[in-house]
Formats: sequence, structure tokens, C-alpha cells
Amino acid sequence: MLTLGIAGSSAAMAQSMVVRSVGPSAAQFPAGKKLPANTKVVLKASDKVTVLDKAGTRVLSGPGTFTLDGTVKRDQTQSTQIASLLATGGPATRSRTGAVRGAPAKVAAPATPRSPNLWFIDASQSGKFCVAEPARLMFWRAKVDQDVQLKLAGTGASTTIDWKKGSGNRLWPMAELPVAPGSYTLTGPDGVARKIDLVVLPSVPAEVDELAGTLIENGCENQLGLLVETMAAADQASGTSGDR
Repeated sequence: MLTLGIAGSSAAMAQSMVVRSVGPSAAQFPAGKKLPANTKVVLKASDKVTVLDKAGTRVLSGPGTFTLDGTVKRDQTQSTQIASLLATGGPATRSRTGAVRGAPAKVAAPATPRSPNLWFIDASQSGKFCVAEPARLMFWRAKVDQDVQLKLAGTGASTTIDWKKGSGNRLWPMAELPVAPGSYTLTGPDGVARKIDLVVLPSVPAEVDELAGTLIENGCENQLGLLVETMAAADQASGTSGDR
């Protein structure tokens, strides 16, 4: 099982990665741009830039000048939560990533449940998906109140996935349809086909900012959103999030 380096209770210094930007200065801060520690960011009115590093996330709202010193403190519970999200073998338990036990402040559960792990394919989403470990590739669903049968097709073959009531996770059926880069469709009982484009990563970056860059480079937007949202929730629990 691979895991990524996460800052704990001590302060951390790291370069930042731009993950989102809007406003008149957006062209200067494209997604994937690296900003070394102590970089000064000058923003105009209506600018909003979201940056991420191994210490956390922050949203910079203009007008103003901001120094990215990379210093964010997070307690061990929040660090464990994020480590569980990033572990390529999946979390030990099927936990939600909303509220954090033992955090100094409560965090409301997200309106839409989030996958508990970055490397689980959300069966409700289409788009590109970056695969860390093909042999452990897992599907995830938010609603587990009934049996569901899905059809998975791609690379010249197809198979049926029987998802039993109460089960949130389901392994990719490797024996019937081996994982390989390319396009697949996942069709549910409603007849809606969701297209999934798999990108098999040769390796997983050891630092979370580099991981964000890899997701951006490969167009894995759903996973990037999950990463940013989960880290922002942890920062909110520790009282370090918000516009700056």
C-alpha cells in the first residue's frame, strides 16, 4: 500500500500548487502552476486563486498581496483522515470524510457524500480517472439501500457487476475485464451510460502538491475536486481555512 506524505501537528513549509483560479489574473495562475515557498501573490479585485500544498489548502481572494509561507497546523486526527483518502489500498473502514472526530470544530457533512478514498471510482460520475494500483481498483457508491446490477464495457469486452444491498465498494472485475488505459462505459438500471477514461499512472507522487499536479496534467478533475474539498474540510476543522 502506498501513502503520501502529510503534514502533522507541526508546521510545514512547502511549495504550493495552483488548483483553481478565476478572475482577471487567472491567466497568470493556471491550474498546475507551482509557486515556491514565500512567493508573494498579487491579486486584483474579483480574483480568486485556490492553492494546495502538503500542509493544506487556501483560497486567496483579491484585491491584495499574499505570501505563501506554507505554514498550516493540523492535528493528528485530521492528518489521519487525509492519509486515509490518499492511501492507494483504500481506507481501513468505510468512513465518511465530512465530520472529523476530535477536531477543534465540527464540520458539516457535505451536501453530496464524497468518496472516502481518492482511488475509488465514483459510480455516479463520468470523466477521466487516474489509477494508482490497477489490481486494487475499486468502485464506490453513496447509496447502498438496494441491490444494483451494472454493465461494464470497454476494450472489446463487457461484464456485469452485481452490487448487493448494504455494500458501498465493489472491486473492478479484473478476471472478466482487465484494467487497461482506455474508455469504458458503466450502465445502470436506468439505462444511463457513464463514460470512464482510465489513465494508469506509472507512479504516485510522494507529496500532495505533486499529486495535484499529476491529476491536473492527466485531466482527472473529479479526483482533483475530491482532494481539494477533503483537505479544505480538514483545514476548516482546524480553523485554518477560508479566504486570505
